[in-house]
Amino acid sequence: MKIHSILQVLILINEIKSPEELTRELENLLSAYGFDFYGVWLHHKPNADLSDFMLAGHWPEGWRKAYVAKKYGLVDPVRRMLMVAQRPYRWRDAINSFKNDPYRKRMLRLLQDAAKYRLIDGYTFPVHGRNGLLGHVALGGGAVDLSPAEVSLFESAMRRLFWRFLELRGTASELEKLAVLDTELTKRQMEVLSLLSDGMTSNEIAKELQISSHTVDWYINVIQEKFGAKNRQHVIATAFRLGLVS
Repeated sequence: MKIHSILQVLILINEIKSPEELTRELENLLSAYGFDFYGVWLHHKPNADLSDFMLAGHWPEGWRKAYVAKKYGLVDPVRRMLMVAQRPYRWRDAINSFKNDPYRKRMLRLLQDAAKYRLIDGYTFPVHGRNGLLGHVALGGGAVDLSPAEVSLFESAMRRLFWRFLELRGTASELEKLAVLDTELTKRQMEVLSLLSDGMTSNEIAKELQISSHTVDWYINVIQEKFGAKNRQHVIATAFRLGLVS
């Protein structure tokens, strides 16, 4: 059974001595399940190029460049789900959760363009650290149906693989020492912060969350005070440093 491939990876992870060997084990597992593409992404370097975040991966050539050029990060339902998700999710489920979104037309264009690069469906496995979202593992390509048990095992394997990549590169301890945020943010404050980091204005955030722009400004002021930030740009930089947004 294919599920034994996941268990084998979980057993072998601690014995693997190089990123190259770890990559081979991961690719063998994904090949067994029929995933065409994958990416192990780290989200702790603000203002870096998106390609700099990939610890390991095989992604469609040219897709990231097209994605950035068309500013799809502002509307991408898979990425937006990542900002709030605590558990793994399937891409098509994330897309369906934004059916009534005001940016739906742009989302559909995103999906059409992604399909040209053979990114039809997939799964995202968030990885959280002490300060929030630290990174994620994305598996995609054609439609692959995982059972709930397989999703659970994949979640354990992807999280452990993520940290093993960091350990083999000598950066795990550095990330574990990142400053801890003294004050927690509410769910609504996190939503505002996520959209603000996407480059949205107060009016755009208000439209997205269906609240007034004055309320948005109030939330931002509260976050700014909690962070001890000087302005909105400082808020975003602090959020990136703390791993709250990517």
